[in-house]
Parts: sequence; C-alpha cells; structure tokens
Amino acid sequence: MALPVRRSAGWKMATFIKKSCVFTKTLVIRKFVTVTSESTSHILNLRLSSSRPSLGNRVRAVRYVRVSNSNLCHSTKADVSDNEIKKEHVNIGTIGHVDHGKTTLTAAITKYLSRNGSAVFRSYDDIDKAEEERARGITINASHVEYATENRHYAHTDCPGHRDFLKNMICGASQMDGAILVVDCNDGPMPQTTEHLLLAKQIGVKNIVVFVNKVDLASEELRELVELEVRDMLTHFGWDGDAVPFIHGSALYALEGKESELGEPAIKKLLDALDKHVPAPKRDYTSPFIMPIDSVVGVPRGTVVIGTVKQGTFKKDDKAEVLGFGATFPTSISTIEVFRSPVLSARAGDHVGVLLRQMKTSYIQRGMLLAAKGALKMSNQYKGTVYFLDKSEGGRVKPVTRGYIQVLFSETWQVTARFDFEEDMIMPGESCAVTVTLLKEMVILPGQAFSVREGMKTVASGIIHESCAAVFIPDRKLFKYEWKPKIKS
Repeated sequence: MALPVRRSAGWKMATFIKKSCVFTKTLVIRKFVTVTSESTSHILNLRLSSSRPSLGNRVRAVRYVRVSNSNLCHSTKADVSDNEIKKEHVNIGTIGHVDHGKTTLTAAITKYLSRNGSAVFRSYDDIDKAEEERARGITINASHVEYATENRHYAHTDCPGHRDFLKNMICGASQMDGAILVVDCNDGPMPQTTEHLLLAKQIGVKNIVVFVNKVDLASEELRELVELEVRDMLTHFGWDGDAVPFIHGSALYALEGKESELGEPAIKKLLDALDKHVPAPKRDYTSPFIMPIDSVVGVPRGTVVIGTVKQGTFKKDDKAEVLGFGATFPTSISTIEVFRSPVLSARAGDHVGVLLRQMKTSYIQRGMLLAAKGALKMSNQYKGTVYFLDKSEGGRVKPVTRGYIQVLFSETWQVTARFDFEEDMIMPGESCAVTVTLLKEMVILPGQAFSVREGMKTVASGIIHESCAAVFIPDRKLFKYEWKPKIKS
C-alpha cells in the first residue's frame, strides 16, 4: 500500500510498507535513487517496472541507481559508494568430464564467498535445477551464478560434461573469458576432458586454471602424475602447459566446511589464481550492440531473452531486432536485468535477461541474435578456413570430400551446413580454405569460430573470414546446391 506522497523542491519521497514484513523500505528519488533497508537484497529483487503502478510509474524516470549499506556484487551497475571504483567484470566457467565435480566446485565457491557477502550461496541442487538433472545427478544445461572477489566481479557458467549435452557446453563456453578445468585426481583426464579443451580452444578461451579435485582420495604420487598428464594435454592443444596454475583440493570438503587445506584454503587459492592469471578482456563498448541468445523464457509480461552481450551498449527503450534462422523480428527493449537485479543499461560482457516488447515467445529460439536495429545482415554462405581433426585428436579416419554436409556449431546456434573445397578431398589433419553454405540464413561475423560434429564427436573447427551473397538452395536440400570451384589457370 502506498502512503501519501510529499513533494518539495523537486524531491519526491514515497514509503512503501510490504504486508507481512516488519521493516519499511524508503526510496528517495532525485537524480539518483538511494535504497536503504535491513534487507537490501529483497529490495533489489523488486522489479522497477513491476505491475505496481505506485512504484513503477515513479521510478521509470530515474537515471541512476545507488545502493547504500550493501555488500552486493556489481551486478546492479550501481555505485556502492562514491569512493568505490567499479570492479572489472570477467566471464568464467567450469569445464571437464562428467562427474568430476564441476557443479560441486561452483557451489563451494559461492558458499566460501557468501561469508563476506560477495556471493549468494547456491547449493548443488540450486545449480542443477531441472528435474532430469537431479534424477540423473549430472548437469544438462549450462547454469549461471555470480560472485565477486576483492578485485573483480565474475559471471560463472557451469557447463555440462556428459557427451550427450556437448552442444550445451559449446553454448556456455562461447561466453567465457577464461575457464576452470576440473579434473578428478582418481580418474585423470577422460574423453570429455579432452573434448572440452578442444572446444574451448576453438571457441577462443585463452586462459585456463586447473582444479585437481577429489585429491583427498588420492596419493601424492597420483597427484603428480595427473598434473603432468594434464600439463602435456594443455600444451598439445596450444596453451602454455607449464605456466597454467594448478590447484589441488576437494570441492566437497569446501562445500561441507571440513577443516582441511584441501577445502576452503584451496578455494581461496583458486580465486586468487583467477584474479591473477585470467586477464580482464578488452571489450568493445562503442559498436552497435549484439547479444547471442542463450535461452528464451515466456513470462506474463512478454518474452525474456537471456545471453551475454558480445559488443556494444544498450538501454531501456532502445530499438532492436531479433535475427536468425532466416527470420528478422523488430522489437524494443522493455526491461533489463542482471542476475535478477533490474538495471537501466547493459554493455559488452554482461550476462543479462532482456524483456522484449511485442514479441511472442514462439518467434524466438536459442541461437538467434538480439542486435541494434539495422546493424546486422544475414546470409547463408560464408568463406573461411577449416581444420579437420585426425584420429589421434579424436577426429575422422577417412578423408572428407567436396560437398560434405554436417551440423555446424557457432556461438549459441547450430545449423546444417555444406562444406566445399577447391580440392576434391581433404585428409584428416589438414586445413584448407572452405566455402560454407548454411541451410538457413544466419549472422556470422568475420573472425567468428565454428566447430563441426559428427554424432558424439567433434571432427573439425574453423574461422569465418567473410560473408558472401545469399544463394538459392533448391528444395531446401543442400546436396542439390551446385557449388563451382575456381578454375585454376
């Protein structure tokens, strides 16, 4: 219920009392909003553009939000105090084989940091929320949590490790600036350890920290052997294996609060290694904004798209488009939230949920892009370079011939594609120039990485160099399209 509003000299003050609560929340509005309460986190979960007219109509005009007396992370884009400098934002994630402890480690990090208010504790079940995930005891969809260290704010993606859900891992890893490779000390590197490293390298993850988990169950000799093996593997895939930090510990010990150097002290070492070893990326804040859509949620007020902003900056009421799979839908930005906290703008690197105006949920699917109006164009043909993995890398045994058709993965989408080369065939272990023709028109930017999978294994990776004019595909069947190689002089 809204109490009477008192106005004087441009100030507006309103006090709202929530039923069943014993405290009063006070909003003071001028050029900024100051929020004070015994339960700051509860207030931040209020929607500024909620259906309550007394609150929503007054707050919409506010340009800045200032949160006082709070230890919350920098997810609100708010000035916590006049003297505090905003923390740099880094997207991180856990990768590795199924059941090696990625989700347990994620939960342990949030528990450790929750003690000083730098995170909200998320239990294992909170992270693996889907019924099937709990029933099978594995992660299926990439999950997202946030936390902060003394120097940084992190958005953390917990990737699925099971081979059946590697397409979800590709989607999650495409948003990372750095990765935590989790390896079970008793198993050592396993098939999805190798494949996750391969995909992370293809996608462009340059920095890795290794957490050797479950060392409470292993001998000292085994720890050393596993570390040597993983370092060799990292070197093989193009990282500096000798320079990668290794932390040995037990995520379960940390989660259960056991007093051991393998528990919380190991989590602290891991966070220190992330701060030191994973540099903050250089982000493009000036180009027209682009956000690959990771997931779509229907809510009573419309459609929410979730993803990580790739470049640019956008704010409420900006005109936008949703593009992909041969379709373009005009829309505009209604509301922006970062980890359930409403914000007035978002920029490159932020993991956000965006409520779109006049957009049906059925129109949108994962893999489409939310972008500034008129900024991007789609095509179904691109030129690039592709490398086919050999048998030792888990790739093909037989050569690939011109007109090869398979599913192409890039960013958050997957589309059936045809690959044409100047040569008649390409052997595994070779790279070459390629013309890629997609079954549906998509947006691919120069320098964008892609991977190719056959069934349960990755067989190729590549980079797009330029876009070509869209081509006609007879009967929407790629094998009927006639691609002509250049005539050699």
